[in-house]
Amino acid sequence: MAAAALKNRIENLIAMAQLLERVDANPTLVGAQQYLNLVSTVKTLLSEDDLPDDALRAVLRACPATALVYENMHYDRSGLSQSPLDAAVASEIAATELIAGLRARMH
Repeated sequence: MAAAALKNRIENLIAMAQLLERVDANPTLVGAQQYLNLVSTVKTLLSEDDLPDDALRAVLRACPATALVYENMHYDRSGLSQSPLDAAVASEIAATELIAGLRARMH
């Protein structure tokens, strides 16, 4: 692929990923259909096979909402690979402690 076309596609992904971040931070900015269209556009851009891995990883690190979309697209192969492990472990511990506390109250 020509360098200019690839650069354009990477720039489009960055722009759409940044827009998704803004919309996720303030969902009242757009309606439901606009949000679905934005996510669909991001998914299409993420689906392009010839994106350089380093560019893709940079976008995913910088844009958590886009990383979640990517993770959901590839869950069958990579599971929750984009989710921070510390947050997942902390959630699991908090849920376990809450359940244990509720059980103790019942007895």
